[in-house]
Amino acid sequence: MKTYDLFDFGTDPKELVRTTDPDTSHEAAATVDTTRLEALVYKAICKYKDGCIADDIERDLAYLRSNTITPRFATLIRKGFIVDTGERRIAASGRSQRVVKALVTL
Repeated sequence: MKTYDLFDFGTDPKELVRTTDPDTSHEAAATVDTTRLEALVYKAICKYKDGCIADDIERDLAYLRSNTITPRFATLIRKGFIVDTGERRIAASGRSQRVVKALVTL
C-alpha cells in the first residue's frame, strides 16, 4: 500500500468552479483550504476498514458543515486515495449512499 503525506492533498481553486460560475463563486473557491479538508476527510475514512458512507464522516467531523465534507469524496477518488466499493448503504435520510474505502495510508 502506498503512503502519502499532507503535500499530496489540496486542489487548485480553478477545479472547484465552472468558468460560467459568477465571480463570487470563484472568490469563494480561492478561500477554501482544500489541503486541510481533504486530509481531514481522508483520515476519517481511513478509520473504517470495511468502508464508510458520507453520514459516517459527517458524524465524525460534526464540527464541519456537510457541504465542506462531501465534495472531498470525488476529489479523493480522482486522486486515487479512496475508491467507491460499489456497495451502497442506507443513510439517515433513507436514501442510499456509496461506500468508500481508503486505498492508501498516511
